[in-house]
Amino acid sequence: MRPAAVEARGWGWRHASRLAWVLNDVSARIDPGERVLVLGASGAGKSTLLHGLAGVLGGDDEGESVGSLLIDGEPAAAARGRAGLVLQDPDSQVILARVGDDVAFGCENLGVPREEIWSRVRSALDAVGLDVPLDHPTAALSGGQKQRLALAGILAMRPGLVLLDEPTANLDPAGVVEVRDAVERMLERHPATLIVVEHRLDIWLPLITRVIVVGEGGVLADGTTEEVLGSRGADLAADGVWVPGHPPAFPPPPLQSPGDVLLSARDLGVSRVTGKPVASGIDLDIRAGHALAITGPNGAGKSTLGLTLAGLLPPAAGKVEASDELAAGAGPRPIRWASHQLLTRIGMVFQEPEHQLLAKTVREELAVGPRALGLDEAEIVARIDELLDRLRLERLAEANPYTLSGGEKRRLTVAAALATRPRVLVLDEPTFGQDARTWAELVAMLARLRDEGAAVITVTHDPDVVAALHAERVELGGIR
Repeated sequence: MRPAAVEARGWGWRHASRLAWVLNDVSARIDPGERVLVLGASGAGKSTLLHGLAGVLGGDDEGESVGSLLIDGEPAAAARGRAGLVLQDPDSQVILARVGDDVAFGCENLGVPREEIWSRVRSALDAVGLDVPLDHPTAALSGGQKQRLALAGILAMRPGLVLLDEPTANLDPAGVVEVRDAVERMLERHPATLIVVEHRLDIWLPLITRVIVVGEGGVLADGTTEEVLGSRGADLAADGVWVPGHPPAFPPPPLQSPGDVLLSARDLGVSRVTGKPVASGIDLDIRAGHALAITGPNGAGKSTLGLTLAGLLPPAAGKVEASDELAAGAGPRPIRWASHQLLTRIGMVFQEPEHQLLAKTVREELAVGPRALGLDEAEIVARIDELLDRLRLERLAEANPYTLSGGEKRRLTVAAALATRPRVLVLDEPTFGQDARTWAELVAMLARLRDEGAAVITVTHDPDVVAALHAERVELGGIR
């Protein structure tokens, strides 16, 4: 198909459970073949705009809209097959068990003739550089490979509009380059209009011809990269937009040296399921007032190590033991602790926020842990109000957690873990989806916890997090 023309005319959207419009009065025209980067603060509505163009926002029971979104002059929701959307979570887009079948899925839904589908599949895999057999298991792909698989599935449908919603958010640095290079190859072989939403934009600038900044009130800036990031860079950075040359503030160094050991691992092996460990021979001492960063490529076992240290997965080998101070009578093995015993001892923030959302509103979500501890209502309200303010969630207190943006959900799950004030906090990719301002505030909060005597363990691909927290770095190996 030919590259698509896109037009927004005073468009806005509000989820049914939210009190304010996510986006409002967005007006812009994107000509066929343009390559556009959409920027904005966390929660500004960037993903909502892409989902609207992809026609997946839902009907009137999920929210309401004003204005119009058009693809080639036709309402986006009716432009079937003209837009392809790639999401930030690689696993959420894998549908079938084999690579070839997964790439063919979209073509089959569009009614592409069978004899044409497999030539499209092979061409798409070649275009994105995913050199694996058609019967290769999708479960065996790395994060970067899964994003290239998603791109191949989109490309096989031959859309005129390609929408990328933070496609590198959960990838290691090599995976980020893989995906960016795959997009470049795809556009060279099959020209299309491209719209990318990202917070960290340096990697995309060589591909981009235009930048649109959205926020409260609609389009805040629109022009070439030089016009938007050059002339207005300082103002945009102050509003939370990641702008090259305008780094966020780092917190000060630790106030004191780490204290006593709270948690230790000896000859530890970790495994996602019963079987061969994905990482082994790990020796760690996690101390009060200590920041530890677990780094390494996708598939190296970082998240699995975090879950094991948090007492949520049993060691595959070796042991994880808590000190008497941390255990406080619960016994030395965190894996044997009951959930209420973990609450004040070891908190865990999962990589996928949806995996730990339980309540109908943001305020109720923050109350789950404190209520399980039996705290009185006045103390619960005080903790919730403080966290809503510190993590910029006040205006969303009565919203359904599932209607929040990715960055807002991440801040909510961090806040929910903090509400029980655990001595050890394990966070899996705590800064993904954050704008520069909320990134700095979140990192400053973790530094404050460290300085107050908590142990902070982060699983991260973000080198700035490691530097900002002055964290001890544990690099896991692995193969791509």
